[in-house]
Amino acid sequence: MGLKKLLAASVAVAAFSAGAAGALAGSLSSWGPERHGYYFGLEAGWSSVNDSSIDGTGLVDLQFENQRAGFLTFGHAFDGNWRLELEGGYRENDLEKVNFVHVGSGQLREYSGFVNVLKDVTLSSRFLLDFGVGVGMDNVRFKDNLARKDGDTVIAAQGIVGLTYRLADHWDLDATYRYLWADDPSIKLGALPEGNMQITKQTVTLGLRYGYDDPPPPPAPPPAPAPAPAPMAKQFIIFFGFNKCNITAEADAVLSEAAAAAKSSGAASVRIVGHTDTVGSDKYNQKLSECRANAAKTNLVGKGVAEGAISTSGKGESELMVQTGDGVKEPQNRRATVDLQ
Repeated sequence: MGLKKLLAASVAVAAFSAGAAGALAGSLSSWGPERHGYYFGLEAGWSSVNDSSIDGTGLVDLQFENQRAGFLTFGHAFDGNWRLELEGGYRENDLEKVNFVHVGSGQLREYSGFVNVLKDVTLSSRFLLDFGVGVGMDNVRFKDNLARKDGDTVIAAQGIVGLTYRLADHWDLDATYRYLWADDPSIKLGALPEGNMQITKQTVTLGLRYGYDDPPPPPAPPPAPAPAPAPMAKQFIIFFGFNKCNITAEADAVLSEAAAAAKSSGAASVRIVGHTDTVGSDKYNQKLSECRANAAKTNLVGKGVAEGAISTSGKGESELMVQTGDGVKEPQNRRATVDLQ
């Protein structure tokens, strides 16, 4: 494969990977935190060499056994699930057939170094689909079945597709497929003329990556809502002595609370209603209930509540808190209610 063809193939793989990654990124939700920071990786697996030949030597068909491969990587994860990494690789395959005839010896070894650019597309909180390309150098060492050997170092490129599983904050498990193109290394075997060897390879590996920065701490839970303020009392009740409408010390304390509540809440109006027990005539009790309401009003005005905001009325014995017969001295019926509105 010529250099122009190699670069063209690299560009094609890059375009395909970027397009596929972009399409998936646009259609999948981004679940889970991104990785950031430096990491190391170790992979091992299976290597396959596509049928090869060495031009001009009569070796028109070279077939190899599927054997081992291993890789070391060192990289950095960036925002947007992009990774840049250095890769060192080793691939080894025994020679199986020469010109369609089985042979008992021979080997192809490759030592490679790549710079890879990869995009991780999030599938779920733990799974990512990886697309990438790499450009680097491939050191090819070939020995045929007659123990003739030679080697060359050439430019190489690779396409990468993988699946990553996040094991923990700093650990990833990955399965990776690579397709490698080498730029036709020049091979000279004994008395045979020098020729260019056609090499393309596929590898499938399992590996572990370790590193990355500590993940950001989870967002702090929202502060607990402040407890709702206790509802302000809208009604206050004061009580009077028998046949009295003067404000007692206990009633004064309650009216102080009512005045404070009216001023702090900006009550638009204060309604005071006086009441009596059933002792006495209806007419007398009506006047007594009005006296009690007016006494409460005077007290509130003295405590700073606007006089114009206060209305008063008396109900006599018509609205008893405790139902009694006529002529009963019931303390809870001798009252006035103060309603804030």
